[in-house]
Amino acid sequence: MEYVADERVGTPMERMKEERERLASAGTFCPNEGCHHYAIVDEANIIKFGKSKQGVQRYQCKSCKTTFSATRGTLFYRKHTPLKEDILETLALLAEGVRISSLSRTKGFKEDTILRWLREAARHSEAVEDVLLADYRLSKAQVDGLWTYVGNKGQKGATKRARIPESSGAAP
Repeated sequence: MEYVADERVGTPMERMKEERERLASAGTFCPNEGCHHYAIVDEANIIKFGKSKQGVQRYQCKSCKTTFSATRGTLFYRKHTPLKEDILETLALLAEGVRISSLSRTKGFKEDTILRWLREAARHSEAVEDVLLADYRLSKAQVDGLWTYVGNKGQKGATKRARIPESSGAAP
């Protein structure tokens, strides 16, 4: 594997803003791999095509006639949970350490449903991370530095100094 130094300019916040602008939103490209407009953003070939029973915007590609919803490719695609905030809140509480059994009892969702959301969120975040980090290159020195930091993270104070017993002031 060849390591190349990161030659991008600007602060990390400026680069993050550029990345957000590069990401396409639903309804701006055709998701059909067989279409000759596949993944081409803002080709003016996508039109609004009504709404689903849950009120989610639907779109149609004028080229291939494929219809798709605004939630396609997201964690919320084909979910019957009425509010996406419920899914997000449940996942946030899991991240904070709340037990699945407690969430199931208080939120009213089955434990299997919560586990499925968690697995789908993990797969989705890995896919998004792969896209966002695809062009990010590190030098070998940067990777070594990062590994040194991560590798020693749990070993703070691994080289402890010998402790000197303090005198309480009492005679031995």
